[in-house]
Formats: sequence, C-alpha cells, structure tokens
Amino acid sequence: SPQMRFILSWLIMFLSLKYTHIFPPPCNPLTPPPPSLSLQWEEISVMDERNTPMRTYQVCNVMEASQNNWLRTRHIARDGAQRVYIEIKFTLRDCNSLPGVPGTCKETFNMFYYESNNANLWFIKESQYIKIDTIAADESFTQVDVGDRVMKLNTEVRDISNLSKKGFYLAFQDLGACIALVSVRVFYKKCPLTVLNLAQFPDTVTGGDSALVEVRGLCVNASEEFEAPRMYCSADGGWLVPIGRCVCKPGYEEHKDFSCRPGSYKASATDAYCTKCPPHSSSHLERASECVCENGFHRAETDPRSMACTRPPSAPENTISTVNETCVTLEWSPPRDTGGRGDITYSLRCRKCSGDDIKCAPCGSGVHFVPRQFGLSVAMVMVTDLQPHSNYSFTIESLNGVSDLSPTPRGAVMVNVTTSQTVSVVLKERRSKDSITLAWQGPDRPNGAIVEYEVIYYEKNQREQNYTVLKTRSNVMTVDGLKPGTTYVSLFVSSSHPVSTYPLLAPQGLFFSYLCFVFKLPGSKTYIHPHTYEDPNQAVRDFAKEIDASSIRIERVIGAGEFGEVCSGRLRLQGKREIYVAIKSLKAGYSDKQRRDFLSEASIMGQFDHPNIIRLEGVVTRCKPVMIITEFMENGSLDTFLKKHDGQFTVIQLVGMLRGIASGMKYLSDMSYVHRDLAARNILVNSNLVCKVSDFGLSRVLEDDPEAAYTTRGGKIPIRWTSPEAIAYRKFTSASDVWSYGIVMWEVVSYGERPYWEMSNQDVIKAIDEGYRLPAPMDCPVVLHQLMLDCWEKGRSERPKFGQIVTTLDKLIRNPNVYILSCLPSREDPTTPEFSVSTVEEWLEAIKMGQYKENFSSAGYVTLDSVLYITISELVKMDVTLAGHQKKILSSVQSLQTQGTHVQV
Repeated sequence: SPQMRFILSWLIMFLSLKYTHIFPPPCNPLTPPPPSLSLQWEEISVMDERNTPMRTYQVCNVMEASQNNWLRTRHIARDGAQRVYIEIKFTLRDCNSLPGVPGTCKETFNMFYYESNNANLWFIKESQYIKIDTIAADESFTQVDVGDRVMKLNTEVRDISNLSKKGFYLAFQDLGACIALVSVRVFYKKCPLTVLNLAQFPDTVTGGDSALVEVRGLCVNASEEFEAPRMYCSADGGWLVPIGRCVCKPGYEEHKDFSCRPGSYKASATDAYCTKCPPHSSSHLERASECVCENGFHRAETDPRSMACTRPPSAPENTISTVNETCVTLEWSPPRDTGGRGDITYSLRCRKCSGDDIKCAPCGSGVHFVPRQFGLSVAMVMVTDLQPHSNYSFTIESLNGVSDLSPTPRGAVMVNVTTSQTVSVVLKERRSKDSITLAWQGPDRPNGAIVEYEVIYYEKNQREQNYTVLKTRSNVMTVDGLKPGTTYVSLFVSSSHPVSTYPLLAPQGLFFSYLCFVFKLPGSKTYIHPHTYEDPNQAVRDFAKEIDASSIRIERVIGAGEFGEVCSGRLRLQGKREIYVAIKSLKAGYSDKQRRDFLSEASIMGQFDHPNIIRLEGVVTRCKPVMIITEFMENGSLDTFLKKHDGQFTVIQLVGMLRGIASGMKYLSDMSYVHRDLAARNILVNSNLVCKVSDFGLSRVLEDDPEAAYTTRGGKIPIRWTSPEAIAYRKFTSASDVWSYGIVMWEVVSYGERPYWEMSNQDVIKAIDEGYRLPAPMDCPVVLHQLMLDCWEKGRSERPKFGQIVTTLDKLIRNPNVYILSCLPSREDPTTPEFSVSTVEEWLEAIKMGQYKENFSSAGYVTLDSVLYITISELVKMDVTLAGHQKKILSSVQSLQTQGTHVQV
C-alpha cells in the first residue's frame, strides 16, 4: 500500500545510516511514553533534501479513528529563563493524497508543556499538561513527493512565558495525522555583556511577557558613578534606554591609558579631561588629582584645585590718621602685592603706651572699632572710646586666604597717634514751643580754667554762614526763638580763653573741643536726609529696627536689584505672628560706599508710616549678608501687573489704584520728601490691589533700557517721567513729582503701555517743549485725561498739589455716574466725529495709533484696501501685542469695511 511504501522508504534510510543526536545541548532527547498510551510514535532515520541523514519521530495511524498518540521530552532545565522559545521542524502528509483514509485524518498536531521541579517524572497525566498551541503545516507532501525524495520541511516557533520552576517537560499529541517530527530546539534569549558610558552590563536573560528587565551597571576600572548607570534588557535580547553614567576618577581621563600625565591633573570626577597645572604649582607623578604648590605659595582649603597657588599680601601703604579728640580715623591704601588673591582683609592691633613710648600694653575691651577690628574689607576704620591725652600705637595687618598658612611674618604697618578731649552735650528739656535747654559736662582735662562756652547753631536748610553764636560761663544754656518743625545744626565750643570768633577761624594757641549734632523741635514731621548725618550708620540705627537674622526664613528668589538679589520669605518676631516679607540682600564683595547707599534706602523708608508707602520691617546689619526687610507685595510692580491683566479692571478700580498712589505721594510731599523717580515700575501692588510707593534708594538704576534715561551733569534722569524744569535745570520738587504722577496715570489707564511709545529721548524733550502732551488712552474718561493734562502744565506753580489730586479722585469714586460714566463716548453715538482718510498713515493717526505706522509699512500694508481683512495674528507679527490696541485697530477696520474711508474715532 502507499502507506507501507512510505514507511519502508524511511526504514531503509534508517538502517543504512549511523545513529546521530538531533538535539544540541541543553535540549534532551525525546522520550516515548509508556506502552499504556495508545499507538506510539516511532523513531526513524531518513534523508533530507541534501541527502543528509536526519533522525525523526513519526506517526501515521491515519487508517484508524480515535487516535491519541503522545511523545514527551525529558526534563528540560530552564536555567533562570522566564521565557523559553520552542522551534520545531516537521513534515506532514496531505490527507487527500492518502486514498481510502477515513474522514478522521488530521493535518495538525498539538504541543503541550508541564512545569516541574522533579527531573525524573516517568508519568504525567494528560490533564496536567498546559497546551501551547495546535500546530499546522504550511506545506504538506504527497506520495509523488516521496517517490521523488522531495521532503517539504515546516518550521514553527512558539514560546512559553512566566516560567518559575526548575524546569519543564514538552509533549506532542497526534490525533490522527501522518507526521514526522524532525527536530525540536529549545532556547531562550539574553542581552549580551556590553560596556557603555564606562559601565559594564553583564549577560542578562530576558524577562517574561515581553517585559523589560532593568540592569544595574558596574563602573569599569578607574571610574566611579556620576549617576547610577542602568539599562533595560528587552524581550528580543537588545539593550535599551541607557540611563546614568560613570566618570573617570580624579587623576584619570578617557583615553588609551586613562591616567593624567605628569604636569597635569584632574581634581574632580566631573571634570572631563586632565588639565595643565595652574601657576605656581606642579605634579611630578601620573594620576595626580591636584598639583602641589611651589615653595612660598599656598592654596587655601576652600580654594578650588584649579586656582593658582598664592601667597600672603605685602603691608598696607600710605597710612593716614585723623584724630578727633578721643576718636581716631585710620585710612590706608591696599598693599602693592596682593599675593595673587582678591580676598584682601585687614586687622588691627591696638596698644596704649606710656609717656616715654616704651611701655605699651593692649588697649583692652573699652576701645571700639567701627565697623570692626578684624576682617575689615575696606581700608578704613574708626576707633572710638580712647582715653584723652594718651598715646596709642596701631598695627594694621593686610591678610588674605593663605596668610594663616605662611610661616613668614605678615605684612603690617604701624601708626602712632595722640588723643585730645571731648565735650558731651545732651538735650535737657524743652522750655516752650520755640525754645530748648541744653546741658553738657566740661572736659576731664581742660588744660586750664574754662572762661566761657560758645553755642553756634543754624537752620539745616540754610547756609552755614547764617549761624547764631551764644556764649555762657555755665554748663547750661537756653536757646530761644526757634521755629517749630525746623531742623537745626549746632556746634559747641569750649576754650581756656574768651573766644570771640567762629571756631574754625580761631587764633592759634587756643585749645578747642567740639561736637556737631542735629536736633529738631517737635511739630509737623519732616523728612531727614541720611546725608546730614556725619555717621551714616547712625541714621540706620535711628530709623530702622535691627532684626535677628534667625527670625528670617528665605524661601525663593523673586528678582534682582542693583545691589543684589531680592527674595521672598517669612519673618517671625517674638510675640508676633509670622508674616510674609520681601528681602533685599547686599551682594558679596561690596564696597563701603555700596553698603552706605544700600542702607540709606532703609534710613529713608524707616521714616515713613502710611498705608500707601511700602513698609520697612527692619534691617540686618550685624551679620552677612546685609539685608533690608520690607512687607511682601504679592502682585509685584504695577506696570508688569497691568500688562498681565490688560483690560480686566473697571474704570473705578483703576481710579482706586490712582487714588492710593496720590495719597502716598501727598504724605511724602507733606514731609518735604521729593521722590524724583515716580513711575509705575516703582509702585508695588499687594493681593488686595492696594498700590504702594516704593524705591527710595539714593543711587539706583532708573530703567533696564539704557535709552530710557538721559544723562546730564549730576546723574541720570528718566526722561519720559520727568518734568521739563527737572530735565533742564535739575530742579526737583513736589511739583516735578506731580508731573511724574500724570505719566503714572497714563500708564495705569493704558494698562502699562510705554509713555511716548518708540519716540527717542530727544524727540520726547523736543515734543514736550513744543507743547505736545500724551493723548488720552483708549476708553479713558475725559475727566481723567484732563487731570493728566493739569499735571503736565509747563509752569510748575500751575500744577495741582497732591492733596488736590486726592480730593479730585475721591469725588470721582463717590460719584462715578456723574464724573466718569457720563464722560465716556458711546461707540454707537451718531454724533461721534468722523475723519476722512485716504492713506494708512492718515488712518492710524486718526485712531491715535500713529506709533505703528512703520510696523504697517514694513509688513506691506500701504493701502487702505490692504488692511480691510487684517487679523489678530498678523497684528502680533507686526509687534502690536497690547490687547487694547489690537481691539481698537480691528474695531476701526470694521468701520472701514462698512463706511469706506470715513473712520469713526
């Protein structure tokens, strides 16, 4: 029969061939099941299409129904693999090529597996197997194929996932097909060992269910982790998603031999390459992580390894001493040789000497140094509380960061001084509204009998030559005829002989001891300029409260000022609730002048107490960094706030903001304080939309835009906000502040638009001089624009006072329907005037958008027809970004579309 012919041909080939294993390790030979399982698979050797012998297991019981033939492997160890692949190669006879076979003939077979930790199972129940798949042939063969010895081999691959036991058994079930199982290959995949970013990743078996396996890499020799190196092993055996890396250790770099060569170094693992040793240092061995300093040079512990080695500085030069009774001021020039460093500081040693200048001893704790005795960053110090008529010796040392590392003597210079005497003056009592009584003690060593005292005083705002001289033999004097609310400067003089002339012109041979101070009679509160103080630090102590730095918690940086960073944070004072504050800090490396200018703002601000003036909480001056603490204004500067909320407020809300600013300026004006830089950028807004005047610095950058300030003799002026007389003659008064307030009004109503748009400073000055004034912003009530024009009167005496401005705005707020709403022109009012225009330039001028003429021209809009269908996106491209201006232009475009060249404005 055909069946027997086919089987005999296989059998002949089997008998003529030598036995060969068909399963490479670690696969195990297939094992027939026990005889109790139906008809069995048969082991036969045949020839493939290349006449190569191959060993097969075959079954072909197609003539009998109800077949259930099983073939099972031995135990296969999974070796840690969770996902295993099975590749089978087989041949299958086409049922149609077998004549007379019943309808139960199959052209498929089933594949199963069973997980087990037992490697010696002989019998496994059929129900215990898990089915992998039903296998069908892509190509089957017929009787003719066998005769022609053409073997059509099929290859199928299946996989098993999530294996967890030591191994498994494979089984094949035939249900009535004519098949030959040629080979079974069992394998798993892994990601091969690799090195990436100086990290080695080992052979890694892939995960189950296509999951990625995370693998931690190990840094190769002479490298260390910069960020934990990781990669993911994919299901197909490829490495994916490299994360992190290793870097070469100090002294190593990435090249063929890795180590730094002599004369170079690498201090940090984060450095990419070895670099040449910095000046005055060297390395003689390979793999150096730093270079050793030459003899006489040093590197401080805090210095970076890349910094050149340095040495201590030479001595200070050009010392000058100024004696004022028992106070000595010492000044000097920096050392000629700084040692190559910029961290020069100075320290002083004080010794008091006897009359023969031989016996000297330390001065003791009674002597005070201002600002300090050690660690001075400026070349000046004032020594107070010295004994009168005594000899002192001061040694001034110059130091830097390596002075303590050097065995050589420090650079120092010695200064010898002799002190004199002083008179202490106190305000004893106020006798009446226009008089006070002063008292003082005589000098400890008068050098003779005191004949009389002189009291010399003058008004602070008057010239010093307009002084008054009063004489007395007593230690008490009453000064009459003073003006309430007026500040006076007083000079006291004591003499051993009668003095009849001004002390600065007194004849030689007389001994004078004097003390200058400022006093003010009670009355209306008046602003005191910090520059009237001989000691600016005293002004800070008088007007600003010192805050312990531990009470402040800085949270985040919100900006940068001229002197340093501006942060927000919290202030918690004993017995008070915690509040939000703004913190201005003085940047490191400041000069003494910068410190004085920085703290002068606190000296000014501390004199003000008004709900529309930024409130000073206190200062930190006794430790670094020096800080000014003010209340925190959540919405920042007014100009930026308005730009962010363009068109979102009612007219009454805007008037309320303006009223607050005017109220704060009235308070400052009443105190005789002139702001000089009133602008929306210097107004701060809190969460309740309360506006407060700020920026009281004596030295400040007026604007980020260098074109916004006009430099004249005496400093910079913000041209767009400054009155004509202040620009021309530097005549700053409350009236010039009123002019600036008018500009602020225009900024507020226009939602932060730039005054005079893109006009240059010179064009602004010329236009104002010729009578030009800013037009009313869009939707601005007539009454508000008229108030702006009043503020911009050329004659300063014709401008309103801030008190009058507050009164006017109060009327507007109380009666908005009368003063504001009735003044707004209706957009549908047929009486609204129209202008006949024929060009784009005329149209823009008519709608008061003339500042955009060049923008339209550059974009190609040169005829009225071309602008009829302009869009917001095109306006943005032309830098027309203000929402109010966009609305006004588009509204006018609609008018052009319906009315032609007659534009309603």
